[in-house]
Amino acid sequence: MNFRTERDSMGEMQVPADALYGASTARALENFPIARRPIHPGVIHACGHLKAACAIANRDLGKLDDRRAKVIVESADEVARGMHDAHFPVDVYQTGSGTSTNMNANEVIANLANVKLGLGSGSKANKDAVHPNDHVNMGQSSNDTFPTAMNIAAGIAMRFELEPALGRLSAALEEKEEAWDAIVKIGRTHLMDATPIRVGQVFSGYGAQITNALEKCDWAIDEMEESLAIGGTAVGTGINTHPEFGRRVAEEISRRVSQEAGDIFFMEARNHPAAQGAKDAFVTAHGYLKTIAVALSKIANDIRHLGSGPRCGIFELMIPAIQPGSSIMPGKENPVLCESVMQVACRVIGNDATITTAALGGVGSIFELNVAMPVIIDAMMESIDLLTNVVNVFTDKLLIPLKVNEAHCAELVEQSLMMITPLAPVIGYDRAAKIAKEAFQTGKTIRQIVTDQNILPKDEIERLLEARGMTEPSADGTGVSGG
Repeated sequence: MNFRTERDSMGEMQVPADALYGASTARALENFPIARRPIHPGVIHACGHLKAACAIANRDLGKLDDRRAKVIVESADEVARGMHDAHFPVDVYQTGSGTSTNMNANEVIANLANVKLGLGSGSKANKDAVHPNDHVNMGQSSNDTFPTAMNIAAGIAMRFELEPALGRLSAALEEKEEAWDAIVKIGRTHLMDATPIRVGQVFSGYGAQITNALEKCDWAIDEMEESLAIGGTAVGTGINTHPEFGRRVAEEISRRVSQEAGDIFFMEARNHPAAQGAKDAFVTAHGYLKTIAVALSKIANDIRHLGSGPRCGIFELMIPAIQPGSSIMPGKENPVLCESVMQVACRVIGNDATITTAALGGVGSIFELNVAMPVIIDAMMESIDLLTNVVNVFTDKLLIPLKVNEAHCAELVEQSLMMITPLAPVIGYDRAAKIAKEAFQTGKTIRQIVTDQNILPKDEIERLLEARGMTEPSADGTGVSGG
């Protein structure tokens, strides 16, 4: 491999000749061979948006000349579009402020800009060149740029990836709710038989959880929008930057990243020491993601149990088969997509613990800076990616083709001992309980027992034991709607 020699404030470093980064990045590569995987691409793209916005703000404030501003913006745009991801190799587990990634961005953008100026990579010492610190990082510190990139990356991913995925899931659940509203199945509480419920009502419950999840996703985005650290520089005081810089950068970023799919409005933090010294917004936002994961796990777990069988389980739902379920049992099919959702929930809950710990005072948040930011955004982006991907797969491959075993649902309703429930207000709880026990002991249905023993007139029995009527409130307290 061919190398070139570059310098940073600590001296010379050998840098691969074709690398767009410089000495500071090369030094970080030597220092942090930890996870052996780089920062999430979304953060790198966010750095591109941020550096372009900073150059525009500095130009408009009269601090950066038009010539340099133009090539910095062009180069940062390329980074934002993901054109140079391979040149961002710095490990996740690096300096806790994200300084190495900020310098990686500064160096790549400066070298790209200098190539555009005809000066070539590694020419920062030239008086006409773009310098990674003096120009790309003008008015900034790693302590406010990296946390700002965190907010941008997470906000974009939730707005334009997770939120649409949840919207598709919500629409699919609503469709099932409407299509299956007339189908009655037996309800279950404590894993034991309960009173009837319509399949549409069951799926309305799932739909309500996802409606709430969409709201929580929006709240999480709000947390990202309202707390940009940019403008605080080193410790939140704004030293070495213009007082309007943070506001202008936030406005420019919002303009750049808003899409036809939706808008996102970033704002300079109301209090910079809080934005840089604490990561409360990420604790709150990821808490919403954890709640979404818990909701998804509940839905997936219900569906896999309702689809259990096919002969020795519940089998009220017919889960689409997508792959063989066993290497030894021919013909076995498993609810693998449900299991995938539940595993994602486990991971997201673990990531929540990571973010919470990394934001604790005395661990990550110490005085004027949180020093566990790379692991916070790594966990955050993983959770967003996992939730987005698993929701899309679950919607497309399981929920949309999911079917109801209507005949079996009706059979189980008739067999349920809890069909006695609407008779209790008429014949009394104790007598009803005795009938239920007798039905269990004899293997008969509730309908057979009360009919054989002439407990009520036949038309009254038919009215009270009409399953669809048991799925709504009743005016007379019998548990039968319209009774």
